[in-house]
Amino acid sequence: MPQTLPRSPAQNRVFLFLQGPHGPFFHRLARMLRRAGTQVWRVGFNAGDQAFWRDRSSYIPYLGSVEDWPDTFAKLAQEKGITDIVLYGDTRAIHAEAVKRARAMGLQVHVFEEGYMRPYWVTYERGGSNGHSRLMEMSVEEMRRDLEMSDMDTPLPPAKWGDMRHHIFYGALYHWFVMFRNGRYANFRPHRSLSVTQEFRLYIRRLLTLPFTALERWIATWRIRTGGFPYHLALLQLEHDSSFQMHSPFSTMTDFLEVVIKGFAEGAPLHHHLVFKAHPLEDGRVNLRNEIRRLTAQYGLKGRVHYVRGGKLAQLLADARTAVTVNSTAAQQVLFRGIPIKVFGDAVYAKPEFVSTQPLPEFFAQPGRPDRKAYQDYRRYLLETSQIPGGFYSARARRQLLRLVVDMMLAPEDPYDALKSGTAAPRQQLRLVN
Repeated sequence: MPQTLPRSPAQNRVFLFLQGPHGPFFHRLARMLRRAGTQVWRVGFNAGDQAFWRDRSSYIPYLGSVEDWPDTFAKLAQEKGITDIVLYGDTRAIHAEAVKRARAMGLQVHVFEEGYMRPYWVTYERGGSNGHSRLMEMSVEEMRRDLEMSDMDTPLPPAKWGDMRHHIFYGALYHWFVMFRNGRYANFRPHRSLSVTQEFRLYIRRLLTLPFTALERWIATWRIRTGGFPYHLALLQLEHDSSFQMHSPFSTMTDFLEVVIKGFAEGAPLHHHLVFKAHPLEDGRVNLRNEIRRLTAQYGLKGRVHYVRGGKLAQLLADARTAVTVNSTAAQQVLFRGIPIKVFGDAVYAKPEFVSTQPLPEFFAQPGRPDRKAYQDYRRYLLETSQIPGGFYSARARRQLLRLVVDMMLAPEDPYDALKSGTAAPRQQLRLVN
């Protein structure tokens, strides 16, 4: 008789989902967790949350105030026997309060984020992400010790990916539901400064102007690449993004622009140029072009400062001398190419082996080169632990992500401890898809 294996302990797990990325990813993830034997509940805070959660029997609308949410969460977790909470980003107010209560109650916290190695990989961690990640306290030497038993071939990033239009579409659809179907959620307050109507209009404008933006971007990039001048890249972020607001010394993107332009004026050789590369999802809520023009004139840099609206970074990186950022994940692409980089905010990759500690004028004048071997080890560590192939928005990317992430969520150890103990799921056989 064949030996009967014990049933999975998943049947004793009860997951509570909070807010997720726009689109159906959380719904699909929950469906697979149920198939594994767990119970799943979802709290929704607006009509957008509700629209993407098809199982009405497990959906719990939260209609109360932000002030009442922490106590409501604790009561709900106790009543439903919650063992795990799942959320996207850990800094918005409702998530931060839930994480605080969950820790006090001994619940497991599963945090998803955009990939530290984006655009193709997604981040999955326990306890916190970005400035709250366990990576913040780890040294490269610790990572190297944990990699000693690994012989994984580190995959290269794919040449292209297909999530951006899906991302914008789901964002617009989500905000449409919040605008026109949100009657029962009278107490809902967005976690960003703009109203839902303003957010929706920005998404629609981005969708409608994509062809014109692409043409403008192509022209700007062509002028830079054929200009024959050395240049430095400044990687811009979304001013409303949680990493920028919660884990950096700046409150506005204009503050960062001025620091960079001033440092460039003081330290860069006179024949060098400065290129500001906007975030791919920049929607114009801050008029970056006008701010850059104003500061360029103020510091006497006319003709030496350029602005590129979004798009892929690889073309501009090919000839860049250096890069500077607050804490953008795009810095990983910079380091992958061995380009010197200066970082101002808290970031999981801000390790002294490969991120410059020079004052900004000195960095622009004569940058120190990063330790590429140290970065390669760091990159391999991330790809063996918290970085999962796939994405939230396109159907193919979601399928790729779900192939691995459910097992990781049900595993007794988090991704970092699993590598140390030798129980991490193998990654080298996973096929990267666009």
